[in-house]
Amino acid sequence: MKYIRAFINKIIPKELPKKLGRWNIENCNKKINHKIDLSNEDHCGPCGQYVMTKLDSELKNKEKSIMIIQEEKLIGKQIKLDKTNKT
Repeated sequence: MKYIRAFINKIIPKELPKKLGRWNIENCNKKINHKIDLSNEDHCGPCGQYVMTKLDSELKNKEKSIMIIQEEKLIGKQIKLDKTNKT
């Protein structure tokens, strides 16, 4: 039994180690472009352009979500007022 198990272990290929970081091969274009942007940021030095654009886009997204929430609250208040005026 021991020999059969050893024979099977030799035949079945072992799992290859997964590549990490920049050595990983990506199939998604979005991930590839993101990796390229980060690599360029690393090599350009402390210019910080990528970080600034990323922060600006996150700030704009937060502002949009706050405006949507405020609009929903206003609509809810208008509906309540309409219901009270009808009765």
